[in-house]
Amino acid sequence: MNKGELIKEISEKSGITAKDMEKTINAFVEVVTESMAKGNDINLIGFGTFSVAKRAARIARNFKTKEIINVPASKTVKFKIGKKLKDAVK
Repeated sequence: MNKGELIKEISEKSGITAKDMEKTINAFVEVVTESMAKGNDINLIGFGTFSVAKRAARIARNFKTKEIINVPASKTVKFKIGKKLKDAVK
């Protein structure tokens, strides 16, 4: 399902116009992005939790050239599925 299909499905189920739903989804994505950029977690009970995880610096190898590469420390986003969603997918 892509963003357009998501907007259509939610607008049909909620009775909200597709245009308003697109604004809502765009706002949701913006708020989640800004919050996570600050290091905050987003917990949607029953759905799941988006969290920021730190990755330590490490040494890797380019398998084509056999060159050793230093990979710097970084942050990434993790998603832990909620019970309701997990049960629905089973």
